[in-house]
Amino acid sequence: MKNLGYHLKRAIPFVIAIGIWFSPVPAGLTAQAWHLFAVFVAAIASVLLGAFPLLTAAMFAVGTVVLTGTITPAKAFSGFANASVLLVVVAFIVAQAVVKSGLGRRISLFMVSRFGGSSLGLAYSIVLTDAAIAPAFPSNTARGGVLFPIVLSVAKGAGSDPEDPEGRRLGGYLMFCAMASLAVSSALWLTASSTNPIGVQIVQEVGLEIGFGSWFLASSVPSLIAIAMLPLLVAKLYPPGVAATPEAPAAARAEMAAMGPMSRDERFTAVIFAVMVGCWVFAERLNLNVTSIAFMGLAALLVVGVLTLDDISKQGDTLATFLWLAVLFALSGQLNELGFMAYVGERLASQLGGLSWPATYVTLIALYVAIHYLFVSQSSQALALLGVFLDVGMRGGVPAPLMAYGLLLATCYFSVITPQAGSQNIIFVASGYLTQRELYKLGLFTTLAFMAVYLLIGTPWILFVTG
Repeated sequence: MKNLGYHLKRAIPFVIAIGIWFSPVPAGLTAQAWHLFAVFVAAIASVLLGAFPLLTAAMFAVGTVVLTGTITPAKAFSGFANASVLLVVVAFIVAQAVVKSGLGRRISLFMVSRFGGSSLGLAYSIVLTDAAIAPAFPSNTARGGVLFPIVLSVAKGAGSDPEDPEGRRLGGYLMFCAMASLAVSSALWLTASSTNPIGVQIVQEVGLEIGFGSWFLASSVPSLIAIAMLPLLVAKLYPPGVAATPEAPAAARAEMAAMGPMSRDERFTAVIFAVMVGCWVFAERLNLNVTSIAFMGLAALLVVGVLTLDDISKQGDTLATFLWLAVLFALSGQLNELGFMAYVGERLASQLGGLSWPATYVTLIALYVAIHYLFVSQSSQALALLGVFLDVGMRGGVPAPLMAYGLLLATCYFSVITPQAGSQNIIFVASGYLTQRELYKLGLFTTLAFMAVYLLIGTPWILFVTG
């Protein structure tokens, strides 16, 4: 019976694809666009249903659209040469240097040693560390890998155990603060999440150019406010039960002492990343290509030996990311080029007809965030819906920069709405400090608080800096 259910689940995406493919083509669409949509939506559905991993779904999709002649091989494989896709992949590899060298752990321990005298101080040390290292980590999962061991050791050192109904509260508080921090720190920096360059590329299709500096300027005020309020908000929603943690700074100092002075690899990594971030900040002014900066950073780390070819060969997840991202990015772009996105946008816009542009803007952002309950991947939602929602907002009179930034930042902060809303959540969820019920409750209220900050404070700020 179990095998039957498993096979039925795997059959559903194929049924969806076949059902849409052979349905009458709606007026206003070409058969080519309709067939591409059938394959694309089946690929996304297979991920949502857990029928196939994202890589498998993407491979099925690209093979189908090429072999059936729906789109040409050149268009189907164009994503492999896309600068944004290459930036994500190279930056993933480069980020391993921070972990391998020990620099990320040293920074985290330093923050705990300075601010870890209370549960609130510990939480702030976590979120500030995350915000500080985020521009050099284009992967929330990688940053989570740096933060989690620190959070776990601090919680255990303070006597917080996931098996203790009351004693687990400190650990649960810190785990959720770290998990939610990844959502807003990725909104602060363009290079803090692999999804951000994807969104920027989609936005560029309507003529909006967003660089590292302009992203930071637009996101800085709401994101920094969200980061500042996060530990206080979670403390209200989920009191840690422990006010003082006097042993945490001493434990962190002891671990730092055991690490010894900064190693050669740490020093090289720190310098190279500082130069990379500086170049990203001034890329627009100096007319530098952001992806090329990442390539040069990788080359420098290879030259000095911080990273080796063996390290790169072990990055199986990075290769998988490159394959599915390049494929889905190309297919999403073709949906837009064939007019499907405009078709959907027109129909959604007609449902919102008569609303003022502020009401249209708020409605679209709220709907875009709520839809993430159905997605397990930020990238998948951005590829499938960001362009559509942007087009609808612009048709409804929303200023294009405001609509673009509203959707781009929402794609970051909604990653905490459910335990499965982002792959970076898994390591914290698996710690056992929080129940599924607690995670859904905290995720909902925290996401609503983030959305309120970005709408109430972010909206006038974005209008001011882009006006």
